[in-house]
Amino acid sequence: MRRKGGATDWILWQAGTARLLPRLLCGHTRGPVFLTDRRPGPARTPAAVDLCPLTGRARLSYERAEYLFKQATKNIDPTGAGYTLHQLRHSRLTHLGEDGWSSSMLMALSGHRNLRSLGIYVQPSTDAVAAALAEHDPGRRRH
Repeated sequence: MRRKGGATDWILWQAGTARLLPRLLCGHTRGPVFLTDRRPGPARTPAAVDLCPLTGRARLSYERAEYLFKQATKNIDPTGAGYTLHQLRHSRLTHLGEDGWSSSMLMALSGHRNLRSLGIYVQPSTDAVAAALAEHDPGRRRH
């Protein structure tokens, strides 16, 4: 995949996602993975690399993916607005940070180049900080 700024990067899938990929790909060996639900109109012909060679449908835009994700998560969002893809990224990095991932591993996963920009995403909860302190408390009782 191409990151913002044009850098090439690998996508690393966990086991559950990897098991779903064959169903998503439906035998496709090239072209975009996530596609729009219809073919583009003649006035909006995308670049050839953004078209599926089998169906002619275009790559799903970030804006459309965001809309679909918000619609799918409205029922579980306390505000009723639905979650954004950016919130999903933020949550994943925060949870991994709370699980003890190092800053360098989080930076490698997220593509951040400095700790300041990573710090915007990784914001451990008070409970996570308290649990980490308790785990490393030399005065705690051990049974």
